[in-house]
Amino acid sequence: MLPPTPQPDCGNFQTDETPKLSPAILGCRVIRIKKLCRSRSGTILKRAEDMNSSPRTVKIKDLLDGFMYRRCLEWGNLFPEAVGTCQSPINLVSRDACYDPELEKNELRFNYYICRETDILNNGHTLAVFPRVKQESLRHESMGRSVISGGPLPPGTEYELAEIRFHWGRENNKGSEHTVNKKAFPMEVQLVHWNSEKYSSIEEALGSPSGIAIISLFTQLGREHTGLRVVTDNLEDVLYKGRQKTATSAFNPTCLLPDPQLRDFWAYEGSLTSPPCSEKVAWILFRYPLMLSHSQLEEFRRLRTFPKGECPKTGEDGVMADNFRPTQKLGERRVRASFPS
Repeated sequence: MLPPTPQPDCGNFQTDETPKLSPAILGCRVIRIKKLCRSRSGTILKRAEDMNSSPRTVKIKDLLDGFMYRRCLEWGNLFPEAVGTCQSPINLVSRDACYDPELEKNELRFNYYICRETDILNNGHTLAVFPRVKQESLRHESMGRSVISGGPLPPGTEYELAEIRFHWGRENNKGSEHTVNKKAFPMEVQLVHWNSEKYSSIEEALGSPSGIAIISLFTQLGREHTGLRVVTDNLEDVLYKGRQKTATSAFNPTCLLPDPQLRDFWAYEGSLTSPPCSEKVAWILFRYPLMLSHSQLEEFRRLRTFPKGECPKTGEDGVMADNFRPTQKLGERRVRASFPS
């Protein structure tokens, strides 16, 4: 077998030229949508109309007027958990992470399915992607669900993929949710999972033991990521807040993961990085970054935080970028590594 292609190690970024990492948000507006048109490219354009409840998504507690990442310091006034002792994101110091042989022995397993329809939503704060599963009736069975298991997760438990979140900066030296050795990356991609075996909905799983698990990938600029084209090729139609589009091109979330031989990771317990900032979230951060092109990143930077036909809030320019929360104190928590230093 040929050795894997050498990849940059996120934990070895030490110089000032390395991009700087930052916070991210989780959660998503649950919406009822109305079909407007079917385009030639085979996608359905929709408009978000209102909030609704769903067992598959986490809704952002959007009580702050305007772009909420400009007012991160105010979150604690409205959401008590935002000032808790196990908050995310954090600055990960690679040399302080504790190697845990059990993480290496208990393989982190991914069983993701190809999605024939994928919803792409601009919620005014970030971009959320929802890979659809055809057989909704099979939610409590392995078949038809995209799930993860193993690693730091409870033995014998599968967590179901609900959504994918993207967080990025205006410049390439910031944008990611977490930082590694105080350095950041231009974007962080988060795959949000919930324990659908133990809980009936994400809302129930939030803040509950073994409820939420998030896979996080830092990004590096380089060649185009062909798997992400399902998302980036459709961003033109979701430029404004509240716009959603259903892409009917095949999308497999596995395309976002590193090569199986390059799946070293760090793990710690934290929280959502957007209101309500619920804790008891299992974070799994991959050591090796995801590569995408500069032009693909620029497509994200074109998104806007206000609805079409309206103006940005006073004091804002309406550009969706720097949508991350400042890093939080690690405190007494321990970061574990699946690989020796």
